[in-house]
Amino acid sequence: MLILILGLLLFFIPHLLREFGLRDSFIAHMPNRTAYTGLFSLFVLSGLVLIIWGKSLAPFTMVWEPPFSLRYLSSILMIPAFILLVAGNIPTSYIHWQLRNPMLLGVFIWGISHLWTNGDLASILLFGSFSLWSGLKFVTLRSNSKSALAPKLKWLWRDSIAVIVGAVIYFLVFINHGQLFGVGLALN
Repeated sequence: MLILILGLLLFFIPHLLREFGLRDSFIAHMPNRTAYTGLFSLFVLSGLVLIIWGKSLAPFTMVWEPPFSLRYLSSILMIPAFILLVAGNIPTSYIHWQLRNPMLLGVFIWGISHLWTNGDLASILLFGSFSLWSGLKFVTLRSNSKSALAPKLKWLWRDSIAVIVGAVIYFLVFINHGQLFGVGLALN
């Protein structure tokens, strides 16, 4: 469990420097912006590796029993989560303009939907911390972002791309969830 916690810390601390008011002073002490980006990436990637490794090694300690008959809600929530993750990478879409940070909202929904179906301690640490982080970042970045002009209606096709690509990725992950993450999913 210690490896998982260390990975979560290595991932989240760099991502929360702005909220702690330390980002600008940290950048000022770096030789240049590239050094900061490199160090940031090193910490985050190391954190991701430790999160994956730590989750695989963590003992299964049941904290609460998820409602088996309602697990389908997780599958339903994951559809908009994937669409929002894709929309977060299309900056000129209406979804991106309206939400400012759709990827963070997608991560929040991903975390909440997985908390709904996973009652073990390691899953609660993993999905709960990602939900808290993305929710905090979504609120703080949204309140700090400037309102840009709304995209023109002809750009709404990019939202269609986000919906289609997000749905395809959802479908592929749903089918291959067992091979990818060790827990197979079923429609019933």
